[in-house]
Amino acid sequence: MLRLIVICFSSLLLFSCKEKKVSLAGSDPVDAKDFMAAFPALKLPYKIADTNMVKLADTTNISYVVFSGFIPDSALISLLGKNVSKSKIKPVGKIETEKETYLLTEFTQNKKATLVTFLLDKKSSYLSGLVLLKQGDKDGYLHSVNITSEPTFIISKEKYSSTNELMYTRNGYAYNNGSAAFIAVMNDSNEDLKRINEVINPIDTFPRLNKLSGDYVQDKKNYISIRDGRNTSKYQFFIHFEKNDGDCTGELKGIMTMQDATHGYFQESGDPCEIDFRFTTSSIIVKERGNCGNHRGIKCFFNDTYRKKKDAKPTSKKKTEK
Repeated sequence: MLRLIVICFSSLLLFSCKEKKVSLAGSDPVDAKDFMAAFPALKLPYKIADTNMVKLADTTNISYVVFSGFIPDSALISLLGKNVSKSKIKPVGKIETEKETYLLTEFTQNKKATLVTFLLDKKSSYLSGLVLLKQGDKDGYLHSVNITSEPTFIISKEKYSSTNELMYTRNGYAYNNGSAAFIAVMNDSNEDLKRINEVINPIDTFPRLNKLSGDYVQDKKNYISIRDGRNTSKYQFFIHFEKNDGDCTGELKGIMTMQDATHGYFQESGDPCEIDFRFTTSSIIVKERGNCGNHRGIKCFFNDTYRKKKDAKPTSKKKTEK
């Protein structure tokens, strides 16, 4: 009888140990299985608005030490700023595909939450990240993200006009294996004519911390935007030009690979278009190689020079002398 009691007690103790939930809030190492288990599976399609994103987050707290063990510090700072380590981190959910896992995560600082999706491969190695929603925008719009079954992340903002008409802008992003980054796959808006006629820069809000990142311009309709890539030898770029009073236009978005400190090139499998980039201290010189006719008019080329636009310096308030 005593032996039976001991066996039952041992079995109960073993079962309890197996069921014990691992804490992610400390500084102790956590294995990938326990980390992934903190994110509940999401059923697609799925929608989150800036008004309910906090309620949808799990109650689990993840320390920055644990989280940065799976998502690199450099990626977190690039997406969320240098003070990201002070954030409260909570899991929202995960989307698992055949080859990758998307982790939707909420970061809260100063009572304002930001929703980000991180993409990991099946070995739990970081691939890319994308900011989906931010609280605190005072622009009169309702902001939301719809996640389709692919998944594509459709980031939307909507509001009703003075005539009670729904005005909206929707931008869709999906992960691209070739560029190893999230790319814009959809732009849709019914905003006023002035906005419709504006050139939409699909990478405008992407990080621009690396040395060559920035905007190189001639005017509002002739420019190149360079943004950070997955490392310092890769940059995302978007070129738009309009020549001959708008009779000939060109537009191209892709990944620029650096050959050395001042020379880069674009070349993508299946696309005959090839472009060389040469950087000077104040400009970028573009030279088209190959056939880029799929991205421009037949009587104009990407060949041109654009001057780097200086970033606006933040205004500082002078201290008044007493």
